Amino acid sequence: MKIAFYAPLKSPNHPVPSGDRLMARLLIAALQMAGHDVEVASELRGFMAVPVDDPGNEVVEAARQEVDGLLDRWRQTGAPPDLWFSYHTYYKTPDLLGPVIASMFGIPYITAEASYAKRHDASGWAANQRLVTEGVRQAAVNLCFTERDRAGLVANIPDGRYERLLPFIDVEPFRQANSQGDDRRLVTVAMMRPGDKYDSYVMLAKALEMIRDRDWTLTVIGGGRALAEVQALFSSFDPGRILWLGERSADEIRIELQKGGIYVWPGCGEAYGLAYLEAQAAGLPVVAQSTAGVPEVVVDGVTGLLTPEGDVKALSQAIALLLDDRAQRREMGEAAFRFVHDERSLSVVSQRLDAILRHYLGTHHDR
Repeated sequence: MKIAFYAPLKSPNHPVPSGDRLMARLLIAALQMAGHDVEVASELRGFMAVPVDDPGNEVVEAARQEVDGLLDRWRQTGAPPDLWFSYHTYYKTPDLLGPVIASMFGIPYITAEASYAKRHDASGWAANQRLVTEGVRQAAVNLCFTERDRAGLVANIPDGRYERLLPFIDVEPFRQANSQGDDRRLVTVAMMRPGDKYDSYVMLAKALEMIRDRDWTLTVIGGGRALAEVQALFSSFDPGRILWLGERSADEIRIELQKGGIYVWPGCGEAYGLAYLEAQAAGLPVVAQSTAGVPEVVVDGVTGLLTPEGDVKALSQAIALLLDDRAQRREMGEAAFRFVHDERSLSVVSQRLDAILRHYLGTHHDR
């Protein structure tokens, strides 16, 4: 099929690295691996600082012009897409392009990682929520990466069609198992910005303070506008104990992960976190909280240790446990490697994605 792909929050071609950009690229790769022709239909950023019915919302007019341009182009060429695929629609990024174009051309509409939280209706975003609802109802199928997202959609939009598509990564760069890592080296990969990311750094610094007497180092990969504030959280530790590497390329991150022993990241508010999958693909066990979407990508007690949300002491004890128990650390690291390579690889999920699309598109016009 010829597929028009759109990510209203962040284009796959956006210059700033993020989990959203990576997931968009992975979805495109999975579709291409299944034999489909994928085009990024638009670079329009649909993120809204104000609701869609606010007179100051500039995204609405930009989207209207974008729709007109796409319709004109595809009508002139006589080669519209066979399918519109939208990634990550939620109350601040409803899809203003795909549903309109899919209706105009009579083609199926698909969403991946759409989400709906009723609490936003009462905070001024009801009009945006209605757009999300309409898109989900129009979709031939909505692909849900987490059970939390699926349950939220089912509870609020019960007449939608839903399938789980588990978070995944490209494991090819990680084919070499981690056998040279430093058992005492903790690794974290995360951007530095206010909100959940900063809260995770706060929690991590407090947890490490509780075990400062043990033999460990921490390698931190990531940058952002909160860099100075994050570094200040760890300023009480001896110089050289915390290695700040800043932003790194995907290959450089893989190398640093393979040098490590344990991946540590509390994961406050984490949708799921592809970095957890990358760490496990490199053979590292994970220590994190059992919160938000983290349990979707880490198997507690098998590929890592997940601790109660907000419990700094439990997080600290889990890190200490793996530092002290080399056999368990190695066993979990090996299980983590197998888990991602066998169950969450691009090739495995590509087959699953293609099967879902063929099933629902085969019956789309009968619904």
